[in-house]
Amino acid sequence: MNMKVKMKFYIVLLNLLLLFTAVDAQPVLQYLHEGWSFRQAWGTNWYGATVPGTVHTDLMDNKLIDDPFYRLNERGVQWVDKEDWIYRTTFDVAPELLAKRNIVLHFEGLDTYADVTLNGKKVLAADNMFREWQADVRSLLKEHGNELQVYLHSPIKVAMPKWEAVPFQYRSSNDQSENGGLLNRKVGVFVRKAGYHFGWDWGPRLVTSGIWRPVALEAWDEVRIDDVFYNQKSVTANQAVIDVTVEVLSDKETEASVSVINRTDSRTECRKLIRLNKGMNKIPVSFTMKKPRLWWTNGLGEPFLYDFATTLELDGKQIDITEDKLGIRSLKVVTAPDEHGESFYFELNGKPLFAKGANYIPCDNFLTRVTDSIYEKTVQDAVSANMNMLRIWGGGVYEKDIFYDLCDKYGILVWQDFMFACSVFPAEGELLENIRKEAIDNVRRLRNHSCIALWCGNNECLDAWFNWNWKNTYDKQNPAYSDIIWKQFKDQYFVTLPAVVEEYHPGACYRKSSPYSDDKGTRNHTVGDMHYWEVWQGLKPLSEFKHERSRFFSEYGFQSFPEFESIKRYAPLQEDWNLTSEVMMAHQRGGATANKRINDFLLSEYRQPKDFRSFTYMSQLLQADAMKIAMEAHRRDMPYCMGSLVWQHNDCWPVASWSSRDYYGRWKAQHYFTVKSFADLLVSPIEDGNVLQVYIVSDRLKPTSGELKVCALRLDGGGIVKEFTRRVTVPANTSTVVWRETVDKLLDGANKEDVVIHVSYKDKTGKEYTNNYFLAKQKDMHYVTARINKDFVAVEGGYDVTLSCDVFARGVFLSLKGDIDNFISDNYMDILPGKPVTVRVTTDLPGLQFAERLQVTSFLDAVEL
Repeated sequence: MNMKVKMKFYIVLLNLLLLFTAVDAQPVLQYLHEGWSFRQAWGTNWYGATVPGTVHTDLMDNKLIDDPFYRLNERGVQWVDKEDWIYRTTFDVAPELLAKRNIVLHFEGLDTYADVTLNGKKVLAADNMFREWQADVRSLLKEHGNELQVYLHSPIKVAMPKWEAVPFQYRSSNDQSENGGLLNRKVGVFVRKAGYHFGWDWGPRLVTSGIWRPVALEAWDEVRIDDVFYNQKSVTANQAVIDVTVEVLSDKETEASVSVINRTDSRTECRKLIRLNKGMNKIPVSFTMKKPRLWWTNGLGEPFLYDFATTLELDGKQIDITEDKLGIRSLKVVTAPDEHGESFYFELNGKPLFAKGANYIPCDNFLTRVTDSIYEKTVQDAVSANMNMLRIWGGGVYEKDIFYDLCDKYGILVWQDFMFACSVFPAEGELLENIRKEAIDNVRRLRNHSCIALWCGNNECLDAWFNWNWKNTYDKQNPAYSDIIWKQFKDQYFVTLPAVVEEYHPGACYRKSSPYSDDKGTRNHTVGDMHYWEVWQGLKPLSEFKHERSRFFSEYGFQSFPEFESIKRYAPLQEDWNLTSEVMMAHQRGGATANKRINDFLLSEYRQPKDFRSFTYMSQLLQADAMKIAMEAHRRDMPYCMGSLVWQHNDCWPVASWSSRDYYGRWKAQHYFTVKSFADLLVSPIEDGNVLQVYIVSDRLKPTSGELKVCALRLDGGGIVKEFTRRVTVPANTSTVVWRETVDKLLDGANKEDVVIHVSYKDKTGKEYTNNYFLAKQKDMHYVTARINKDFVAVEGGYDVTLSCDVFARGVFLSLKGDIDNFISDNYMDILPGKPVTVRVTTDLPGLQFAERLQVTSFLDAVEL
């Protein structure tokens, strides 16, 4: 072997040695997700279990209970939450892990009361679904045959003595204790777990237990990185100043080196030599980025993410590394006095942002069934509907990391509630400390996400106290009780939670509640955010959505049924297909009158559907029209109003609800309408007395110009009654009236009931925005029978379907009988006379079956004539 070859050999050998030495120094992770079994605590039979998972899903997998979502099966599984359950597994430990000096057993989530033993010794007791739990287990582990057991206590049995010990009841408006066989014992407020598990007005009562998030052994030697926080102190287009806090856990006093590496730009932003003390060390480092690429929300620009890595070196060797994706942005919540009251809006990178979005609830009652692909579709559907914000509502969960990763990736801001909703809580002593630690865990976990827009103390708890007659009820019962609850309330939302945000996410906005105008729960339409329910709950006409004003609508909504093909999945029997059937009432949690309310609105605004299938279609069209009215009104009122978050984005089980996407992910009519209502440009006609005004609302950051057309079209295909065309300039980021004319001139003698007002705006790029406006209620419109022609051609992944009609066809709905695994690019659309519309249907059906199953429905097809 010559000298040159020898030298190359030794260099390769040295590199391999260094590589293996570096790898050996790194922390080691071993997930413990295999080999689990479970049983009832008093039983003897063990069954296979899935971890992460829940008791209910394991019972289903073993065919010990039927699917609770099917027909009336929810009623038959209420015994599950009153039992204790035991989970166990055995595992071996990899030698390289066992050789480490520190080994921790880490549960990312235990639901909810759990005693954990390892090799016969208790290592931890959990009492909060939202916290992470760790235990030092180095001394207990062996190489082979370790036994891990999790004893899950019934949340009902743990909470019941706490409920009984209080001389008054804590109000919890949506706890369905009666459905759970507990009479009026609303024990959910004593348990730190997802509130909706105890039932809600859109969800079942299914109180879960389980190892619901990953469990692993984490091992390391002398030091490791515990956490890294990127605090964006100052961000402009010219520079970003980032303060980084690196938390390092060390077994001893030693010297080390910390580096923050910008992998996107292949640059080390900062490197610092440090002296570590034994225990936790907080190491501050800072750097400045020149002309950073900024992160923008959906519709405003690219949600650009930088790849950062933080490394820890000891004696010249890399000991640990963490990786983060970071969107560089300036984000503020602006609340400043103005001529109306006080502003409330988000400012992104120095630009006022109109928040367009929805309220998000968990995608399933059994959270471990929510796959990454479901999260992807859920967030993508928000993006496709031109949303830029989702509000994670306080009765669910702090979501998995992937949800926030996707929101970062696609430019969706997150309004993050803490997990408290529509209740008062005994927040003192151990429970308040438990809440504090819960908040710390989740604020630390989520604070680096660019999508986090604000932290909110709770959903409607303040409003409930002052405006739902709760305070008055307690005052009459015993003023001392009222004083106790109000002190607990203030300690929780006015002291504890804001202190956590201030300490662990400095610079982030904290709101005490939603809605919120002041500490007295005042419903002030000129200050703060509003939850507007006067139409659905207050039975006001749909037209009220046009007139209601707020600085920010953080909730409003209207119910509908899922599509009929979706209904057949959970209610397949014909006897179920009527409004008052036991199954339909069980899958309607908005109260005994909710289905009747939908029907009453239909009769008031629309017409009588001819059968149940038609009712489901009409309910969706009604919901879509109602929310279209609201969304357009909110946007027209810009900049007085700067936010419109509809209730709600999704469902947790198959149900009639306020969602715009059903449990199976199918878009309702409302979601299709939202695409246009939340577009970057909205062309919106509205009557003001006898004058029709056309607004163009722009979210664009630059002005635009184009051609506006306004025309009155005869419904019977008889042509144009009157048409106006003009060039208009649309200012940036605001709402502007660009055209007005008297209704009489526009109608030119025609009846309101015989025409539709069609408006369109085409910008200089050729992109067209359209809208239709009706001058009379839908039930009074003189629609004529629409014979819709349909043609289709096969394309990759499905078919392009072209629809045309000689008359105006209202609310044209395409569906595929017996198949819900499809997607239609546009639906519930209006077809103008002589103007074909082409939509893409994504489906695996072969051509002949597609032709047989394709159904087309319009307004008159669904009503009694």
